[in-house]
Amino acid sequence: MAKIATLITDQFEDVEYTDPAEAFKKEGHEVVTIEKEAGNSVTGKQGEATVTIDQSIDNANPSDFDALFIPGGFSPDLLRGDERFVKFAKAFMDDKKPVLTICHGPQLLITAKSLEGRKATGFKSIKVDMEYAGAEYHDKEVVVCGNQLVTSRTPDDLPAFIRESLKLI
Repeated sequence: MAKIATLITDQFEDVEYTDPAEAFKKEGHEVVTIEKEAGNSVTGKQGEATVTIDQSIDNANPSDFDALFIPGGFSPDLLRGDERFVKFAKAFMDDKKPVLTICHGPQLLITAKSLEGRKATGFKSIKVDMEYAGAEYHDKEVVVCGNQLVTSRTPDDLPAFIRESLKLI
């Protein structure tokens, strides 16, 4: 089973973390949350979910994980301001490991300069950013690029996002 690194901080979109994480765990995968400090609690922007962080970014090594999950909300924008998270995400893209991201999650990949030439989707407000980053943007519920990248737009797309993410991992 896969060990899935999850980059997350406050203001994540609650169901964009809880629904996929629950589905991944149900299939036997391990979901490891990563933020600035292990033991921190982060809260979703809807206030419906609080997540205790498993591992500090300073102690996280991409080679210890099989896949990367980036839920949306405001969390990815906050994380991309910290080079440690950008480098971590870039390592998965460079190593061609599965990256599963929804809504505003691709913002971390934009900052990591890892979307060029890739088919992807995301929340409509970052469409132009993704295009400037070199992504081939598709307004579809889920876009799978090769055997590596799964992207979706909004919480409405979660069933398709979860289905394709589980196929990939």
